Amino acid sequence: MAASEERRALEPEKQRLLNQHKEKHFTAGEIVRDIIIGVSDGLTVPFALAAGLSGANATSSIILTAGIAEVAAGAISMGLGGYLAAKSEADLYVRELRREEEEIVAVPDTEAAEVAEILAQYGIEPHEYGPVVNALRKKPQAWVDFMMKFELGLEKPDPRRALQSALTIAIAYILGGFVPLAPYMFIPRARDAVVASVAVTLVALLIFGYAKGYFTGNKPIISALQTALIGAIASAAAFGMAKAVHP
Repeated sequence: MAASEERRALEPEKQRLLNQHKEKHFTAGEIVRDIIIGVSDGLTVPFALAAGLSGANATSSIILTAGIAEVAAGAISMGLGGYLAAKSEADLYVRELRREEEEIVAVPDTEAAEVAEILAQYGIEPHEYGPVVNALRKKPQAWVDFMMKFELGLEKPDPRRALQSALTIAIAYILGGFVPLAPYMFIPRARDAVVASVAVTLVALLIFGYAKGYFTGNKPIISALQTALIGAIASAAAFGMAKAVHP
């Protein structure tokens, strides 16, 4: 009785401490990853295409038409790839979940030993993890959830994740793709438009790289320079190859 009253007295204190300490973690990692994938390719691929066509002495209208076609095709392709990747992750989770549900019924002792092994890896002694293992065996759903997370390293996916990933990547690709193409909409001479496209896109790559570094925890300045360098190399290679083939 005394132990029960003491536990009830501790609960408000724990809640008070949790309320006082609000951790601010970045939780939009998957969305940011999709945006990075879409914008990165959206800036780089049409940029290289436009530079290559400029090197082949194409007109601004032709470059713009080809660029828009590439952006449309690229957005569909990238979005579909994001959808299939997220769908595959969800299918894997469901498959492994069913397997774990079957195993805790078919071979409970083996699964309990696996729980003990996992806890032992954290330096927990047998007399300490024993009650935890026994408690999980009485709660099948919690047991399965524990195995999915700590044995397989799988988190339950959001059922809307596949569609969300496809739309995010596709929209990000379109937004990024129109940056290098914008100068060709307003400058009829391709040689002048390509110079403006290079300037605008390099600035966009620097800004994007900085933001990518900031949100992913890397050094923003280095990330900005790396991103811009990759875009510059891609466009220069495309321009040089076009000039070599079509002087």
